[in-house]
Amino acid sequence: MNPFNSFTMEETNLLSIYMTESKEGLIADMKAARSFMSEEIRNLAACTIAKVERMTEVEFAKLAIYPADEV
Repeated sequence: MNPFNSFTMEETNLLSIYMTESKEGLIADMKAARSFMSEEIRNLAACTIAKVERMTEVEFAKLAIYPADEV
């Protein structure tokens, strides 16, 4: 999997909101927030989570995605 080309713009924006230093932390935070999301965003989150879960720790560490407040 090429992590640098696998995320859509919408998924990248969602990742920037929940980005943490660990893959597990990002997944946990995003899953915890699903009940507060609209159906459309929940579906987007599910696809994003699935892609992140397939990534290795090395691939995740190489992602150039920053918390939304730092962009």
